[in-house]
Amino acid sequence: MRIAEIFHSLQGEGSLIGTPSIFIRTSGCNLRCVWCDTPYASWKPEGPDLSIAEILARVDALPPARHIVLTGGEPMVAKGIHELAAALAGRGHHLSIETAGTLPPAGIDCDLASLSPKLANSAPGEAASPAWRERHEALRLQPAVLDAWIQNYSVQFKFVVRSPEELAEIDALLGSLARPPDPHQIFLMPEGTDAAILQARTPALVQACLARGFRFAPRLHIELFGNTRGT
Repeated sequence: MRIAEIFHSLQGEGSLIGTPSIFIRTSGCNLRCVWCDTPYASWKPEGPDLSIAEILARVDALPPARHIVLTGGEPMVAKGIHELAAALAGRGHHLSIETAGTLPPAGIDCDLASLSPKLANSAPGEAASPAWRERHEALRLQPAVLDAWIQNYSVQFKFVVRSPEELAEIDALLGSLARPPDPHQIFLMPEGTDAAILQARTPALVQACLARGFRFAPRLHIELFGNTRGT
């Protein structure tokens, strides 16, 4: 399994924000989001191929943490991800999987599915080849796959939002689901890797959360460490 990085930090997003966690970032992604903040795990995948035993050894070398996050890139495309999740669950870890929700869970061990469906603002534009632009648009929203996660796991939805105009797109997606998540399971997160941009986009999202009963998701790791790897 190709691994971009394994590190110990605080969870920066979602319902477990502030929780000490070990992050296992797989390298490789089936999308090409224009604002991706981990291009070394998606646009230009980096990192060595590690066996599950080697991954676990690197986890053991870090400060102990009950919570482990499988992230990417897109962890669900990683070869052996089900086996890795099973090994981590067998050790008693609480396991979060951060995924765009384009691939079905297929019975993977998971305590919290952190689903981040990609809105139209994710389109790669001219930065990607025509083939990748077409592939991204075809894959980015998979309501049936999202339903499979909702039906079988504890979930949270994290939407990356640039402007209030995108709320209509979020409403349409939620309306397309067989069993939409409860409002308290839905987070709105401002897009950006700069503290000033995040601050500028925050007020409108706070108002949207108040109006809809959603939850606001700051990016704590950006506030604490800036846009740096291993945080």
